[in-house]
Amino acid sequence: MSDTEPIVQFGARASATALQAAGGKASVSGIGTTAFDRQELAAILSLYGRRVAEGAWRDYAIDHGGDKAVFSIFRRTSEVPLYRIEKQPKLRHKQGLYAIVAQTGAILRRGHDIKQVLKAIDRQPKLVSA
Repeated sequence: MSDTEPIVQFGARASATALQAAGGKASVSGIGTTAFDRQELAAILSLYGRRVAEGAWRDYAIDHGGDKAVFSIFRRTSEVPLYRIEKQPKLRHKQGLYAIVAQTGAILRRGHDIKQVLKAIDRQPKLVSA
């Protein structure tokens, strides 16, 4: 690296610094970012792995924001999400921290426990007798 290369900042602090330099007001939102923890991701990815093995799902995306975290499940990459698993901390004391949202925008289930909420989209194998 030469002595004349500029220092480049990345992330929320960089955009806040750039906005302040331009004369605007800025707030750093990287501190209060909502994200899935290890146990939540383990439960979600366990279900996701089973459904990928069945051939029903093929792709996913994770979005972390200031007010909610979203795990989107896709049947194909180019489509809209088949399901969205949302975590909204502000609903923790009301309807529940977690929600499953269908492709149409309908809320399939809300709750306080991720494993109970995931049962809305988890099809268990059933014994079929002839």
